[in-house]
This record gives sequence, structure tokens and C-alpha cells, in this order.
Amino acid sequence: MPHATPDDLFALFARLGIAARTYDHVPVFTVAESQAIKEEIHGGHSKNLFLKDRKGRLFLVVAHAETRIDLKRLHEPLGGSGRLSFGSAELLREVLGVEPGSVTPFALMNDRQGRVSLVLDEALMTHEPVNFHPLVNSATTGLSRADLMRFFAATGHASRTLRLPGPAQENCGGAAATPSSA
Repeated sequence: MPHATPDDLFALFARLGIAARTYDHVPVFTVAESQAIKEEIHGGHSKNLFLKDRKGRLFLVVAHAETRIDLKRLHEPLGGSGRLSFGSAELLREVLGVEPGSVTPFALMNDRQGRVSLVLDEALMTHEPVNFHPLVNSATTGLSRADLMRFFAATGHASRTLRLPGPAQENCGGAAATPSSA
């Protein structure tokens, strides 16, 4: 079965009665590249991490764009088997049907086998609206948190909202580095 397109996503929103607003913009591939765009669009913005554990279990972590995450400890609250690694571009395309740089919780509509566990950052879920790429990184779509939850239910994906582990402070008092991805 072919993967959903943005038009398919918007048609699903219409069937579910989800009100969303979409802003077209230049393609962005990282949180840093998207900073100027985010300043123009009201609400919470995200970074989305497609991860797998040692047993091959898949996770989509949807975090606030400014949340610093300790990837070395993230497996603990997620219940992952050992440290997590980023899923390959091929696996991302196969399971979520999007390209690197376009990772979004809306891609769960392509995960028809329910392979991906969804985790939401509690920091993101304090914002209204919440904003994500609509399956492509050349636009941003905002919707209410309640409508986002209705979307997840329609795709058969339960979500867990967690406080994600931040980086541990270094012994010398310096700031810890954090990987980030759009």
C-alpha cells in the first residue's frame, strides 16, 4: 500500500473534523534551520526522533524543539532494551513513509502495523497549538492538542507523555552537549 501524502493527511483531518492551519515555507532539515520559521508561527514546535533499541523496537519521540535530551539515558523511561540509536533512512521510509528531515507524528498514519511506540515530551504538550511537518519539510501544520490526540486514536497509536531525561551536568560544571534533529 502506498504511503500517505499531505493531501491524504488533510483528507483524514477533514473526516475527523480536525481544524488545522498549514504554513508553506522553504524546506528545513534541522531545528536550527527552522528557527526563523518557528518565530513566525504561534505555538509549540517540535523535534522528532525516530529511534530503535537493541531488540529492534521502534520509538517516535516527539519533543519540544528546545528540550535537551540525554540519548544515553532515554531508553530507561521508554522501556527500551539498551541504548537507543537513530533508525536508518531506509527504515524510516519503510515504516513511516517520510524522508529524513520530514519526521513527524503525522507519519504514524503510515505505520499501519503499529510497529512504532509514540512518546510525547510533556514540555511540548503545554503549548497550544502544536506544530509539525505535514509529511514534508516544506510546510508546518498546527492543530490543538486535543485534535492531535484524536489523530493518534484514529491511527491506532496510543501515546505516552513523559518528562524526557536531560543531559547530566559534567563534573567540571560545564554544559553538557545534546544531539538534536528536526
